[in-house]
Amino acid sequence: MTRILPWTGWGLLAFLSVGVAGYAWYFAPQIQHLSPAIFGNLFARPWLALHAGGAGTALMVGAFQFLPAVRRRRTLHRWLGRIYATSCIAGGAAGFILAFGTTAGPVAAVGFGLLAPAWIYTTAQGWLTARARRFDAHRRWMIRSFSLTFAAVTLRLYLPIGVMSGLTFEQIYVATAWISWIPNLLAAELYIRRAAPRASAAA
Repeated sequence: MTRILPWTGWGLLAFLSVGVAGYAWYFAPQIQHLSPAIFGNLFARPWLALHAGGAGTALMVGAFQFLPAVRRRRTLHRWLGRIYATSCIAGGAAGFILAFGTTAGPVAAVGFGLLAPAWIYTTAQGWLTARARRFDAHRRWMIRSFSLTFAAVTLRLYLPIGVMSGLTFEQIYVATAWISWIPNLLAAELYIRRAAPRASAAA
């Protein structure tokens, strides 16, 4: 049972990640054909396509980086890690610019504006600790990084839930600027802290 539950959790995470990544990759090339409402953001061109493409690639690659079979293949793991980190930094930088152009108001702008540097910082720390061969710290930082990457998924889960709960799209969108990533990061920290005693006992 203990082996089934982690694999079930990873399977759900990977399924959602691949689904949203596929949507993002489809979405990015079609950017010029989107509704004019999307382009209410002052910086939609070209940053929206870069953000969608970067986040989609990070989602797809990041989900599979946690597989033991991938981690054991060090060259593959390193190259996928470089793709993941580059995608996060590109997507995060574009997201930071987009936050300043949002038409959803200052609360949403601050929420998304904080997510972007947090995403870049955790990813950069993961990259630097890997280069320093501090692999335990690297793993912790990459768990944090992917929890923020996964905000692309949780945002898309919260939007329909909020609308079905009676909130307007505008209300739930402002809320998702915060709840799409803060609970993810808290869950990642809880997981890291709970895993630490088990790792110490195993050592």
